[in-house]
Amino acid sequence: MWRQTVAQPKYRSEFRLYLGKKYFTAKRHLTWLTGGMKFAKKSDANQPFEYATHATPLYRMLKDVDMYLQVNKVANLKIAVPRLSRVTVRPGETFSFWKLIGKPTARKGYMPGMVLKNGKVTEATGGGLCQLSNLVYWLTIHTPLTVIERHRHGYDVFPDSNRTQPFGSGATCFYNYGDLMIRNDTQLTFQLILDITQQELTGAWMCSEPPEFKYEVYEKEHLMKSQFWGGYTRHNLIHRKKYDTSGQLLDDEYVVENHAIMMYAPFITTKTP
Repeated sequence: MWRQTVAQPKYRSEFRLYLGKKYFTAKRHLTWLTGGMKFAKKSDANQPFEYATHATPLYRMLKDVDMYLQVNKVANLKIAVPRLSRVTVRPGETFSFWKLIGKPTARKGYMPGMVLKNGKVTEATGGGLCQLSNLVYWLTIHTPLTVIERHRHGYDVFPDSNRTQPFGSGATCFYNYGDLMIRNDTQLTFQLILDITQQELTGAWMCSEPPEFKYEVYEKEHLMKSQFWGGYTRHNLIHRKKYDTSGQLLDDEYVVENHAIMMYAPFITTKTP
């Protein structure tokens, strides 16, 4: 039985958070240098076959969130997207979101954008890049590439509004140890293609060979639960169905399980006149 109990959140001092961030940032830099991984790089060579594609809107109306943060988010994405677009992941190589983008700083042109901290909406330089990591993760779980590191917010801040993907199907990011890392365990070569239009962030994994499989991602066992400490939490399992090119179901694969503390009322009752 998968876990449904979530511990009450612990609020740590700013000093402790600062020290922890310094420690884990340094540790991740060391891993990049000595971890023995061969990291993916950009390439001008085109991979001809489309394996997965998706697009997400750049602007959403979110309660109690100023639109200037979304405008700044788009500015941040326009800086980060060229760092990832055309990255080619050959057999045995690893894609690292933060190793490719680098630290988002004001000197590089990054603006204050929306971030989530301890279940609250705030702002920080480079905020909003989670939309990019969400897109790359969603694309990746529609391919045979292997996700070796993925993080999700421990808080569910906004109610579902025009949701087109299951809860928990994204990947949050925070520099540099909250990374999205993807390894190519196949014999194929994959290339990530990204773009920003006026209204959408678009992406595709291209491949050296025609796709052998098609994937359908869905959620199972979705649950909102009252916890013993008084809060509410949300849970689900993400699975994917794997089909061959003729449409024959080959497998139903577990992807990930999600648990988040809800920051809004989980059940809304409607009064009838």
